[in-house]
Amino acid sequence: MRGILLIPVKNLSTAKQRLTQALTQPQRSQLAEAMLRDVMTAASGVRNRVDVALVTGDFQAQQLASEFGFGVIEDTRNESETAAIEMATTRSEQRGYDTTVVVPGDIPLITSDELHRVLDAAPAAGAVFVPAYDRRGSNCVLRRPASLIPLRFGNDSFLPHCEAVGKTGKELVIIEMRGIGLDIDNPHELDLLLQRDGSTNAQQLLRSWRASNNSYPRTAIPSDEGVRAAEGRGVEGPAFPRCRA
Repeated sequence: MRGILLIPVKNLSTAKQRLTQALTQPQRSQLAEAMLRDVMTAASGVRNRVDVALVTGDFQAQQLASEFGFGVIEDTRNESETAAIEMATTRSEQRGYDTTVVVPGDIPLITSDELHRVLDAAPAAGAVFVPAYDRRGSNCVLRRPASLIPLRFGNDSFLPHCEAVGKTGKELVIIEMRGIGLDIDNPHELDLLLQRDGSTNAQQLLRSWRASNNSYPRTAIPSDEGVRAAEGRGVEGPAFPRCRA
């Protein structure tokens, strides 16, 4: 396998608009950078198996890539994550990569061990998906060959991605992972992140704000029940297609 792990990053200075009710823009930018650092730290742990590149036109993100020793595939258009990954996939294939792994920059609990599990599960031809905790989004996608299916990111990308792989006749592996599964898009997910064990950059930042009374408004989820339910231990989520676990 000659693979590359792609991390799409939009403009950090205007990141995370859906957290507007909870955080100021400077806070959102700080949090976006902290989460990106957490993702890049995890990605560093698999560099002996795949190359890593940020897909971005953001100068600050490019500086982070340099700090970590990662590559950069420059996104000069900055239209959307979907368009950025489509462009980066084409570039990757042109450079001889046969496998792409795509993770977003807002999954701060991701670990190197989880990424190793994704790589270990890769079929000879097909895909590995790690869904979001609510089973709506696609938080990690491995494709072999690199452009096996086009990716369409958004709140409800997971099931369409599964259907797309099904149409190819290739193998699909779905793995639920507690770290990769939690992406931070909405205010209640800030509380979910704080309730988890760990000391990631993002968690430390949120805790420092609360400790200094520079906190965000309380949100609707008082415990980790939301994650446990969505992971299938409390309420039913969308059914997964049949696949190899």
